[in-house]
Amino acid sequence: MKAPAATASAPLVLIVDDDEGIREALADLLRSVGIETKSFGSTRELLDAAPADRPGCLVLDVRLPGLSGLDLQAQLARSGNTRPIIFMTGHGDIPMSVRAMKAGATDFLTKPFRDQDMLDAVAAAIDKDMAQRRDAAAAKEVAALAATLTPRETEVMAAVVKGLMNKQIAGLLGISEITVKLHRGNVMRKMAVRSVADLVRKTELLER
Repeated sequence: MKAPAATASAPLVLIVDDDEGIREALADLLRSVGIETKSFGSTRELLDAAPADRPGCLVLDVRLPGLSGLDLQAQLARSGNTRPIIFMTGHGDIPMSVRAMKAGATDFLTKPFRDQDMLDAVAAAIDKDMAQRRDAAAAKEVAALAATLTPRETEVMAAVVKGLMNKQIAGLLGISEITVKLHRGNVMRKMAVRSVADLVRKTELLER
């Protein structure tokens, strides 16, 4: 049977290890459960390849020629890349593991690890990345809606989500209650919500 073509939403796991045998074994393991992979022998190979931005994660050796796995993690963080990272090492120690996890790694596996441990870690990392992408898309959509508000409507929205009543908002902004009601109605319409609870949930996305 011919494998289905990859789509932009299909998970992709990027494997970086200078041991070709480990790269091939991990690729075979992940393919056995239907996960596509791309493998690289160094962080430089990965950066030069600039793989497609698809949901997934990095399975990254800590000790690599040139830029180390931990250094790559720091570089990706600085650039705003939030792709989850699973570290693996044959030389791990507690400080290294703590540094990786504090910097946002989803897991840290010491070689040799069980196949199931890697599969579980990858599944959790992919779920995390998909959730991050959904939140980012939702936040982008909310930001576009919020951009349609006038400055006064933005002020009214901020007061509404704080739980202030129309009379309180009127006093705060120095406008009439009727004007507050008008602006409040515009906010609800432009933000595409039917309740204050929905409005609060949407504005929370803007704060992440």
